[in-house]
Amino acid sequence: MSDQLRILLAEDDANLGSLLCTFLKAKSYKTELAVNGKEALKKFHMMPFDFLILDVMMPELDGFAVAEEVREIDKNIPILFLTAKAMKEDKLKAFDLGADDYITKPFSMEELLARINAISKRTFTQVTKSESRNFEIGSAVFNPNTRILSIVGEERKLTTKESQLLNLLCKNQNEILDRQATLRAIWGDDNYFNGRSMDVYIAKLRKLLKEEPRIEIMNVHGKGFKLSVGE
Repeated sequence: MSDQLRILLAEDDANLGSLLCTFLKAKSYKTELAVNGKEALKKFHMMPFDFLILDVMMPELDGFAVAEEVREIDKNIPILFLTAKAMKEDKLKAFDLGADDYITKPFSMEELLARINAISKRTFTQVTKSESRNFEIGSAVFNPNTRILSIVGEERKLTTKESQLLNLLCKNQNEILDRQATLRAIWGDDNYFNGRSMDVYIAKLRKLLKEEPRIEIMNVHGKGFKLSVGE
């Protein structure tokens, strides 16, 4: 199981971060280390991950802020928080943000491994297949790996940005996809000009999907978009 999981580890303590990263790699987890919250988000937007381990107290952005943004574009990726505090309020906040577990420092490597394995077993099917599975949206089928959209018997190869955008919409099907988080994830910046570019790509996707009347990409005023698929 472990060799199929890609872990993003965010830990600002250089010694602990290096130690954890080395340990996880030795256990065959493909692990990327970020030394602060800002770097963690940048890496999350640039590379596919299956599992996040976030230190709560970090410079730039804390673990809670990172998790909040991640949850805007990926509701299902497992998140494990690391913290030096054992305050009840922190634990409640962690679970409010959709944490899968919470571990208090100091902890043993064996305990960390056991928690990763337990979370992975619960979410194994959806996590390990998330990057390879096809999305079925109405009668259309979208493969994010090949960037092929099959609709009404025709296959169309999407551009990179069309594919990235449709992938996020599919992952959040029938839920609101936050506009600013999507811009940062795909364009790297949520400025006005990138926003205009994204609107053009949304229009392109609507045109591609118009032959399936059950599919609608809705504008949600002041929030973002929703891929709605009717019965």
